[in-house]
Amino acid sequence: MRTCVGCRERVAKHDLLRVVLVQDKSATLAPDPQGRAPGRGAHLHPTRACLDLAERRRAFTRALRANGPVDLDALRRYVEAVSASSTTEKESGSSGS
Repeated sequence: MRTCVGCRERVAKHDLLRVVLVQDKSATLAPDPQGRAPGRGAHLHPTRACLDLAERRRAFTRALRANGPVDLDALRRYVEAVSASSTTEKESGSSGS
């Protein structure tokens, strides 16, 4: 069981996306769908709503013990792509009824 940093709901680990902090020139959040990247991780439902909640609460900075603001661009693109593909799958599955 893991807790989503956005909605704070406790769910099974495989239902959440692991996110890690990559320190290069800036602190960037990177999605880790395989769950194997080194370093401290935070877990998030791969939805826009949970991402927005986590951003508003500054949950990533706390959970990952970052020293300053973190860049969410790569994570936001990943979540939007996952959301778009799951919406497309749901629409194509319901039209066959």
